[in-house]
Amino acid sequence: MNSPPPAIQQLTAPSSSQNSARIKWNKRYLCNTDSSPAFEPALVLLEYAHLLPGSGRALEVACGLGGNTLFLARRMFEVDAWDISDVAIGRLIQRAGQEKLAITAETRDVLRHPPAPKCYDVIVVSRFLERAMIPNLIQALRPKGLIFYQTFIKDKDPCVGPKNPAYLLGENELLTLFSRLKVVLYREEGQLGDCHQGLRNEAMLVAQNW
Repeated sequence: MNSPPPAIQQLTAPSSSQNSARIKWNKRYLCNTDSSPAFEPALVLLEYAHLLPGSGRALEVACGLGGNTLFLARRMFEVDAWDISDVAIGRLIQRAGQEKLAITAETRDVLRHPPAPKCYDVIVVSRFLERAMIPNLIQALRPKGLIFYQTFIKDKDPCVGPKNPAYLLGENELLTLFSRLKVVLYREEGQLGDCHQGLRNEAMLVAQNW
């Protein structure tokens, strides 16, 4: 049986306004060990993987070290992985090569170069929020395509996640951002009740195109 083709790196230079972010994330990903949780899939994908189609083309936006990408590639999806950090992309390519997984990983400014319409059966975004990009993600879904989204909310432990409110979801905001899609699953528990249990600090959504 032939081995899958090697992972491919296609570089798209980030805009000048993104250079500081690229430098920041490069430094962070250089410090992650090979056993980092960043190599693990997001909870929304791990717990609701039974909703995935049997096969298809998938995209992970702001993939970091590619935990979601690796998870989908192991399930035989054709996966594109995009991130502004060339360090993260390089480490993801190395990890995929070690596992003989076929992925296409690209250093990419997703705001300047969003996905083309109707290209993907599955899109995954975890711990990344650029509201201006949401319409492009919706358009990039094929009919019946699914998006898995999970990121931080304002109603969270102040010691967890980003402090800039621009990167935090308001109450039920994911439902508004993806109101054009059919909601399959939504969870947002905030600080309600016993904060030592349940989903805290983040919201998660699975939604399907019509």
